[in-house]
Amino acid sequence: MSPFEKDSSARMSCKDVAPLLVFYVCDEVSDDERQLIETHLATCKACFGQLAEEKEFHSTLVSAPQTADELDASGILLSQCRSELEEALDDLSAPPLEEHWRPFGWLRRWMALRPAWSGAMLVIVGILAGAQLVPWMQRNPNNTGQAVNVRAPQLLTPEQLRNMVVSGINLSPSSGADSPTVQVQLSAEQPMVLTGNTDDARMRQILTQVVENSERYDAGMRLDCLDALKAAVRDLQVRAALLSAARKDQNPAVRMKALEALREDAGADDVRETILDALEHDSNPGVRVEAVNLLVGSLQSEEQGSDTAPAPPEATVVAPAPRAPGNEDPSFAQVVKVLQELQRRDPNSYVRLRSAAALRQIGPREVQ
Repeated sequence: MSPFEKDSSARMSCKDVAPLLVFYVCDEVSDDERQLIETHLATCKACFGQLAEEKEFHSTLVSAPQTADELDASGILLSQCRSELEEALDDLSAPPLEEHWRPFGWLRRWMALRPAWSGAMLVIVGILAGAQLVPWMQRNPNNTGQAVNVRAPQLLTPEQLRNMVVSGINLSPSSGADSPTVQVQLSAEQPMVLTGNTDDARMRQILTQVVENSERYDAGMRLDCLDALKAAVRDLQVRAALLSAARKDQNPAVRMKALEALREDAGADDVRETILDALEHDSNPGVRVEAVNLLVGSLQSEEQGSDTAPAPPEATVVAPAPRAPGNEDPSFAQVVKVLQELQRRDPNSYVRLRSAAALRQIGPREVQ
């Protein structure tokens, strides 16, 4: 029992006070302890003399240069040490916790002490589990995780299209056919893989659904669908999906790919209108350059077709006269107007240069 746990009325002896004088000088005692020490010092000359020695020693230490003052001038380190000491004393004074039995606790301790062996063991267990699981899944006829190949030609209902989730699209060249072979992976309770080409109405229905729903499917999947659909651009449903993608898709690569897929029908009125809309309103310069190229190609194809058309019997062949400024085809005049506007005002220098070159290709000097 310490002297301070005794009755406060009991007097402290020199033996009790002497070890505490150094704490008294450093102000490391409580108020009650200080009162008991001062009461004893008032009547004991020996302890009072020892206190003077302690004070002199303390003042000498304080006046000497201390590296700790430079390293820890704010006292943060001292406060941290005191806090850690108090926590350690609290932990020692706390009652021990009862350890509950834990299954496989020995295995966890063994793995923690041997990380390399533990990693090797986990790899071996994973290989064995995979080697046993895959054959079991192949042998189990009731397994619903295995994809089923489907070639059914029936169309999907609108509800089936809304609930359809396409997880992947693979294209492979098809021998003896213009359109590639398409494999569409559908995620469902029973996964399916639809195989066919764009000659199949059901395949066109699924591919156009992916193209038209940019918020559900990523750009890479939509680009794959456009690659497959360009072989069926004459189909009305496919053309509508391509026109919509060229105007509204958020990804410029998809818009450019949609315009490229419409190349064969670039002379059609609805396609030309979409191309002109891209020239006037699309924010991506690459898309605008692709639109300029499509316009030039379609106009040159029309001119070559009219020049190579067979003449009627006994008719005199007359050289084609150049378009007069007042007699141009309205669609041709609109193309020239848009290209001239791009040549003057487009913020991209390459688009301006390409528009000027296009004007030189498609018409006489008067339209420039």
